[in-house]
Amino acid sequence: MEALISLYEWAFSNLIWINMLLALALVFFERRNPTSTWLWLMVLLFLPGIGFILYLFIGQDMSKKKMFKLKSEEDDCFDILIADQEKNLTTREFLKRNPEYKIYDDIVKLNLMSSKSVYTVDNDVELLFSGEDKFTSLLNCIENAKRYIHMEYYIFHSDQIGSRVLDALTRKAEEGVEVKLLIDGMGGREMSRKALERLKLAGGNAAFFFPPFIPVVNVRINYRNHRKICIIDGEVAFMGGFNIGDEYLGISRKFGYWRDTHLKLRGSVISSLQWQFFLDWRFATGKELTGCQSYVGTEINEEKVGVQIVSSGPDSKWPSIKDGYLKMIANAEKKLYMETPYFIPDDSIFEVLRIAGLSGLDVRIMIPNKPDHPFVYWAGLSYIGDLLEAGVRFYTYERGFLHSKVMIMDDLVSSVGTANLDIRSFKLNFEINAFIYDSEINKALTDRFIGDLQNCHEITIEEYNKRSRMIKMKESVSRLLSPIL
Repeated sequence: MEALISLYEWAFSNLIWINMLLALALVFFERRNPTSTWLWLMVLLFLPGIGFILYLFIGQDMSKKKMFKLKSEEDDCFDILIADQEKNLTTREFLKRNPEYKIYDDIVKLNLMSSKSVYTVDNDVELLFSGEDKFTSLLNCIENAKRYIHMEYYIFHSDQIGSRVLDALTRKAEEGVEVKLLIDGMGGREMSRKALERLKLAGGNAAFFFPPFIPVVNVRINYRNHRKICIIDGEVAFMGGFNIGDEYLGISRKFGYWRDTHLKLRGSVISSLQWQFFLDWRFATGKELTGCQSYVGTEINEEKVGVQIVSSGPDSKWPSIKDGYLKMIANAEKKLYMETPYFIPDDSIFEVLRIAGLSGLDVRIMIPNKPDHPFVYWAGLSYIGDLLEAGVRFYTYERGFLHSKVMIMDDLVSSVGTANLDIRSFKLNFEINAFIYDSEINKALTDRFIGDLQNCHEITIEEYNKRSRMIKMKESVSRLLSPIL
């Protein structure tokens, strides 16, 4: 006991030196964004001890080279295809296949060069807007699986729908179907370990992305795998905003109706999703990939829907999804419709939205009225005033909780996926989006957006300016913390 007391006394007396060393590390070694660096320096200065603990929980920026060494050792499955597409982009071969391509060729090229996002044109895309539709279709496809099921989710609850999905996976594993289930270590902290053991005993495989050192408790808030992917037999795939849990069926007392957007995909685009799953699985398990080419499909060469799968995260050289968003906003000529549950734009997104609004574009952004993270919600509100003055229109979704991550540009280009319009999605989480080049999908998403407006309340500049002092104070504090939220 005396030794423990002595240790506490030593730590307290040397707190200022610990803070100084940590401050030096922030400035000279991590090379963060200056705004984030100054914020952490202020936290360490004014909250000694507490600031250090906060930094351990949410502030560490471990060496990317060390953390993601396995992910950078890529196989050669897509190298030839990527090289061919780079050549075609230079020679404009795509223009011969699709005359509409010239309208968005620079977006396709950006995604290809920054994220190795192969452009495929032989895809079927089905939009799923409700949890009931998503889970009905997912479970049906799982039951019909013959070769393999590869599934990756941020949140996977052991509730009614979670148990149904896991039971279905276990049955398929017993039948000899290859099952791989990857769950984020924090999002899946409530997952039943007994249920996972049943899956493993049946012949399935399960792994956690950044698992907690202590069961149920995960202190690492950063570097979460926010992706939602399911690939079945290389023939059908799912991706988008829905996780696995009863609340996504709209039966949560807290959130009520759950409004989200998910994709059911067929075609060559599945190869890109399969490749991303392999990279994440290899990183989580530490196991080298073998025979990955057998899972990768070939292009059918039938003109349908053009799609690129764009991934980004702490392991990416470029913030590819954010760059794709920026390009869409900058290229828009008529309209920009966006749905996002979290709106904390960095300077680049904020400025391009402001310019789009001042340019007279029809810019509309829909956010939830029921926040699940109050600080994030208040920080988002703090950005709205200047954009309202610039002509951007904001709406709060009133029917339930809006979790959809959608951007619609003009009449051809759309993006659906997991990335929010916030700093965490741009820099700290592993995300994945589909960039879709098709007028019919664009129209379907636009029609749904217009339909969602019937359940929205528009925030006017007059209403915004009447906020109480307490709300303004919450916004100011939350905005100050926005680089680390």
